[in-house]
Amino acid sequence: MSALPLVALVGNPNAGKSALFNALTGARQKLGNYPGVTVERKAGRLALTDGRPVELVDLPGTYSLDPTSPDEQVTRDVILGKQDGEKRPDALVIVVDASNLDNHLRFALELIALGLPTVVALNMVDLATRDGLELDANILSRELGVPVISTVAVRKRGLDHLRQELDGLMNGAPRPYAGHGARDFDTVRAEARRIARAAIVRETPSRRLTAAVDRVLLHPVAGFVLLLALLFVMFQAVFSWASAPADMLEGWVTALGEAVTNTLPPGIVHDFLLQGVVGGVGAVIVFLPQILILFFFILILEATGYMARAAFIMDALMARVGLSGRAFIPLLSSFACAVPGIMATRTISDPKDRLTTILIAPLMTCSARLPVYGLIISAFIPARTVGWGIGLQGLVMFLLYVFGIVGALVAAWALRLTVTKGQSSGFLMEMPKYQWPRLQDLLIGLWQRAVIFLKRAGTIILFTNIVLWVLMSFPKAPDGVRQSEYSIAGRIAGGIHLLVEPIGFNRDISLALLPSMAAREVAVSAIATVYAIDAEDDVEALDKGLGERLQGRWSLATALAFLAWFVFAPQCISTIAVTRRETAGWKWTGFMVGYLFVLAYVAAGITYWTAIALGLG
Repeated sequence: MSALPLVALVGNPNAGKSALFNALTGARQKLGNYPGVTVERKAGRLALTDGRPVELVDLPGTYSLDPTSPDEQVTRDVILGKQDGEKRPDALVIVVDASNLDNHLRFALELIALGLPTVVALNMVDLATRDGLELDANILSRELGVPVISTVAVRKRGLDHLRQELDGLMNGAPRPYAGHGARDFDTVRAEARRIARAAIVRETPSRRLTAAVDRVLLHPVAGFVLLLALLFVMFQAVFSWASAPADMLEGWVTALGEAVTNTLPPGIVHDFLLQGVVGGVGAVIVFLPQILILFFFILILEATGYMARAAFIMDALMARVGLSGRAFIPLLSSFACAVPGIMATRTISDPKDRLTTILIAPLMTCSARLPVYGLIISAFIPARTVGWGIGLQGLVMFLLYVFGIVGALVAAWALRLTVTKGQSSGFLMEMPKYQWPRLQDLLIGLWQRAVIFLKRAGTIILFTNIVLWVLMSFPKAPDGVRQSEYSIAGRIAGGIHLLVEPIGFNRDISLALLPSMAAREVAVSAIATVYAIDAEDDVEALDKGLGERLQGRWSLATALAFLAWFVFAPQCISTIAVTRRETAGWKWTGFMVGYLFVLAYVAAGITYWTAIALGLG
């Protein structure tokens, strides 16, 4: 333990602490770990204006004295004098970001309330000025009750003044401080906002407009309603905008099938290309426009800065079911694909919070479900409006996504009360600036999503469909017997059908369930392949689209049960594999697969028998 006076440099992440530490200490730094933890200890020698040396320690960035990670635990313990081998600081230098003052002042008020000699470094004032914000350090000092020094650490501006204030603190003559008492989070946040507003000398209209917009978008009621409205419009557009390009793609697939028929003589190669490749994979590709429209909206929301605000709005709701606010971003990623969403849980420090998030990530409606939803909705839900500008098909799609989210929240609540029991932890986040999305970035993002989808269609979906076609084509059925039932795949499906018949699933669905474990979209190509093989000698059936064939063979109750199944079932081998890797074993992976299949089975059964009771069978 050093005999020198100890000054701790503390503040939120991204406040510029490290830059200020380097500017103050230069090459006089020592690196190591705190005793008992693998958290880096960065300390250096600082010379005051009278030449006296003090030890300056750069503490890990944190948002409060309520720790949620080992780094934050070290910061709290050092400040309170509870860290082994470390004396309590003789003084604090609180570093705050001038351009994000109200957020950073929350922690500053918490630290000032401890009563230690304190000076505040109002850092990055040049960036605040560039963004149209000018602050008065004297007003801020009066409101906080401690010295406030304007600094630009990367340019070494304000460092001499900061040393002078530290000199006064270390001489035992600190200025009077306000002595803010301990208060709840909401009170401190309101006080931080009041002080930040009081310190503003000049602010550009754009910053004032941003603040006014945030007052609406981040309102706990109005903001949540607007979020739901945006999602509703998104799914309306998925159907209304995709109609023309989807019809065009379907026409191309039909033309390709006709070309195969006209070019190749009847035989195994002809059947393989027409039924297994064109009929199966083509049935999935026609949903590319819907997927691109969905991602068009997601990319816009991210680029404009709204997505972070959506996370803020959802945090309070997630906390009520025991889910950490840090889980929102991984769950949001799972709307694209559960695999990167589960991998993104590595940012969650609490093990039980992370495990809960992993276990519910597959309930987020990923883009791979969209072809399944699109097929069933297009086939069984009328393309009509139920109000001004409200399409019934888009409304059903919106409700499916809502059911997935509600299911995830209920599952999280149940898990946190039982197998992953623990306390939830809130989180603080900085809001990005609003900005117009760049057309080039949008086009690149859509291109990347299209490439990913087409690669899946040309690899996983194609391979699975080839295997399925072989299993469905042999042995050849005698006259009067459906090939899909007589084949190897049909006999396997017969065993599955015994399990799923009580929830309204027919043999077509039973055939599609097993290959759809490779990827959810395979359910569409599998059903298309089944019908292509069964309609081999039926010219009239071959001329029908996949949706028309479904209408002739499925009841509405069965179709609704199939949708309910796909809302909950974890039908993706990649998701299962990454869960096994991230949980380091099969215990929690098996638990996740088991509870999701049970949930899917129950949901499908309830949906089917309710529909039957309402006369929709």
